[in-house]
Amino acid sequence: MPPRRQWVLLAYRLPREPSTPRIAVWRRLRQLGAAQLGDGLAALPHDPRTREHFEWLGQFVEEADGEATVWISEPASARQHRELADRMNEAVGADYRKVIEAANAARSGNERRRRQTMLRLRRTLERVKARDFFRSSDRREAESAVAELNELVEAER
Repeated sequence: MPPRRQWVLLAYRLPREPSTPRIAVWRRLRQLGAAQLGDGLAALPHDPRTREHFEWLGQFVEEADGEATVWISEPASARQHRELADRMNEAVGADYRKVIEAANAARSGNERRRRQTMLRLRRTLERVKARDFFRSSDRREAESAVAELNELVEAER
């Protein structure tokens, strides 16, 4: 179980129209791996980098005529922290499993396609690792699958 720690929260509200800022915020929260706690409330484990991301998003929301506040908080119980961490880990684990499946499928493709897939998967793996705050158990397998695909591509050169 991950140790209990602080979280950075972004509470925000955006006008319904135009929808472009709402979509941009939703996409950015997804890229960051934020847990959606409720409508207009997202959380990330607190560190200087995640706090900066949420402060930037808060400014974006305000510039789009919305309201935003950034909070530093701690769950009231270890169970709540564990559930939130587990929820984030499940999402990251699903992304790692997609990388593993794609790497394994690429082994049977043609050489050119295999190289393209390997390059794409290396980028994807780095993006997933950036939001793997609790070291998912699927991480090592995904790294190995991409490394093995890379070795196969390099051997074909």
